[in-house]
Parts: sequence; structure tokens; C-alpha cells
Amino acid sequence: MTTRPPAPSRRTLLRALAALPATALALGELPGLLGTADAAAPASGYATRYTIVPFLNSDDGTVNVYQSDDATDFRLLQSSAYTPPANRIRDASIFKHTDGYYYVTYTTHTWEDESTTIGFARSADRVGWTFLYDYTVPLTNLSRAWAPEWFVDGDGSVNVIVSCSTTDDEWIFTPYVLTATDSALTAWTSPTALSGIGPNHIDTYIVRTGSTYHAFTKNETAKYIEYGTADSLKGPYTISRTGDWAGWGSYREGPSVIQLDNGGWRIFFDGYGDGTYYYSDSYDTFATWSAPTALPTLSGTARHFTVIKETVSGGPSPTRNATRSLQSVNYPARYWEEVSALLNLPVVTSSSAGTDKQAATFTVVAGLADANACSFRDASGNYLRHYDFRGRFDPNDGTTTFAQDATFIARTGTADGSVRFESYNYPGHYLRHYNYQLRVDISNGTDLFRQDSSFVPVTSWA
Repeated sequence: MTTRPPAPSRRTLLRALAALPATALALGELPGLLGTADAAAPASGYATRYTIVPFLNSDDGTVNVYQSDDATDFRLLQSSAYTPPANRIRDASIFKHTDGYYYVTYTTHTWEDESTTIGFARSADRVGWTFLYDYTVPLTNLSRAWAPEWFVDGDGSVNVIVSCSTTDDEWIFTPYVLTATDSALTAWTSPTALSGIGPNHIDTYIVRTGSTYHAFTKNETAKYIEYGTADSLKGPYTISRTGDWAGWGSYREGPSVIQLDNGGWRIFFDGYGDGTYYYSDSYDTFATWSAPTALPTLSGTARHFTVIKETVSGGPSPTRNATRSLQSVNYPARYWEEVSALLNLPVVTSSSAGTDKQAATFTVVAGLADANACSFRDASGNYLRHYDFRGRFDPNDGTTTFAQDATFIARTGTADGSVRFESYNYPGHYLRHYNYQLRVDISNGTDLFRQDSSFVPVTSWA
């Protein structure tokens, strides 16, 4: 077995002219992302949509567009969606402006070259993009302007956080903020350094909750993503978490943070040392985080991206307070059925016993933990919940844990009229059949998993 050597730092790569491209991104997001207004499952008929615009590990001259309804399983929306008329496109950050257009800003040159500009493009539909302009960042002795990130503040001001180095040390980066002075996003204030973060930090991503600004920034010496807070966008920030404080490991960069439908926060980051893209979740306002998990379908392909979250029309509309049976999409003769308190997927037909038909009939109600989501009740009044990731029916004990275990967010399935049910407290995990048993498993991004987790609510058997 060959032992892989530690990944070199970006500065070492650059100075040695190694082949690994530099990446680093974050997100400056929409105002709605900054508080808790988006922390709810989408209402009936609506869906959550996450969009990313990464450049490719194999090509920094173009970007793909991917979208997801759960921030886990990203699907290709458009390949080579935007290629700038000149130079490169790296580290693209996306947001939706009040004019209805989507905008990206990006690094315009590869790491070998001086890069004093950042690029801008826009789109009406996220598929077709139009180049706007390259903007020269007005910083004395500027060497490189990298990884520009959108940040829309609570007052509606549009900002770009950009990592800049000067010619006296072209590999020491400091975060600066530019603020748009017109609604067309063509004029900007002079760059101001974010106070308190200091030099040798790159890929600074800001998110605001209430009156607090939270900074996630990569320390280029230690190779860890650090964390700090401030009372204003420009600082001063106090860096309070350093080293491997979150358990993400070293050689991580390009943090991007988004709020999930259940109120938790998810960070995405590029594990450039091992070629894997990761995510990790927090439910205590960034104090602790789940173990980093590889992002399916994108690891090894996508590089440095930010995430935009929207609520759009066209989502599933499960009927509440009605009895339904749930039919498998890829095994249409099989239906959900409660067997000894566990949820299985046996064959049910018109010739089945009445007890089987009753056990395959459920009442769909508003979610116990979120009224926009779903819960399922059997004929005895017990609720479907996951326990050790197995679907089972238990009486409601009134606890928060039970309510969350018994709540599922409806996502669009693979066939017309079908629905996928995502675990409320385990985002990215779905009710799916495996060996004809219903489990809550994490999505692996495959078409088979999506089919296994898709069910059609039909007229009840009983």
C-alpha cells in the first residue's frame, strides 16, 4: 500500500509551479439567507432550489451549472454554461439581484499569472450567461485578486469580498470588501481590508445572523478553515476558532455556508489535498459540526463554488389529512406496509387480505416538527419515524426528537406524481427501499437511489 504524502500548501504549489490549481471560494449570499426566514420546509407546491456554478477540475476556462433540491444531490443543469471571452473563470460566486438576474463574479486568471481583475457575468435563467466586464481592483501594487464572493447585507447593499495580494509578497492574501455604488453593479467603492482577519488569510466567506457577522476564512499557514465574528461587515473580527476546531481536517479551502430547510447550517469546502468536496452541518450556530461527508456526484469534478438558495414553484403537493397508500416507482406492485411496527415494501393487490390493505394505508398529516413537511400516521395513531435508520411506527412521546424523527420533507420524485421523503433531521437522507424494507439512507447521487426513494401517493387500499 502506497502512503500518500501530505498535500502541499497553495503557496508552496505556486512558488514551485506545481500543477495543482489553486481554488478558494465562499459565498456572499442573499439577504434571506442571513436570518431564519428560510429555515422551513417549502410550502405545498413549492420547492427549495440550490444552485452552484463551479469550474471543472479538468478545465478552468468554463463553468458548469448544477442544481439540487436538498443541498446534497446536485444534478447537472447545463455543461459549459459560460465561457468568458478572454482569460479564465475560476472560483465563481453566484447570487440573484433585485433586478431578477443571476450574477457571477470570478477570478479571471490562472494561478501562474498576475491577476488584477475580477470578472462579472449575468443570466436570466442560470443556463445562458452574458459577459459584462472585467473590473480592475483599485489597490496599490496589486498582484492578485482572487476568489471574489458576493455578500448582500441586511440593508440591501451588495458587496464583494475579494482576497488580494500585493507585489511586495504576491502569495500573502488579505480579504477586502468592495461595495456597489449603483444598482447595475458597475461601480464600486475603494477596497477596504476586513479588520481583524489580517494577512495570510484567503477565501473569506461571510454570513450574517441577526446583528452578528460570521467569517469563515482559510489560514494559509496552518491550512485550516478558521472562524471569527464581528459586529459590522468590515470588522474588527475576532478569530476565536483555529486549528482543527471543527474536525474538518487540514488542507481545506473555499468555504461556503448555507442555511438548510430544517434551520441547520451547512458548510461546503474543497478538500484540495485529497480531491474530495465535503459538507458538514451545524445546529448550534456554528459551535460544533458533523463529521465531514464527501459530496456525491461532484467530488473530483467540481472546484471552488458558492451556493445560492431559492424557493421556487413546482414542488410536490402531498394532500394533508387524507388516507393514501404509497406505491414504489420502480416496483409498482409493491407498497408501503406496516409489518410488526416496521415499514416494509411487499406486494399488495386487490386480492390481498383486508388486514394487509389496512396496513398499507396511512394518513398524511402536517409534519410534527414543521407544518410544511409531512408526517404519516397508521390506523392505530402511531407515527412513522426513523430509529437506527429503520422506518418504524411508534406512539408520539411528545419530545422534540420524536417530532423530528417523524417529519419528512417532500421532494420531487423521479416519475410524474411521485414524491421523495427526506428526513427532517438528517438532511440528504431519504426513505428508500432496500431488500424491500424502508430505511432512511443518505443519498449517493445515483439514479437507482432516486428511484428507490420515489413513491407515488395513490388511492388508499383501505
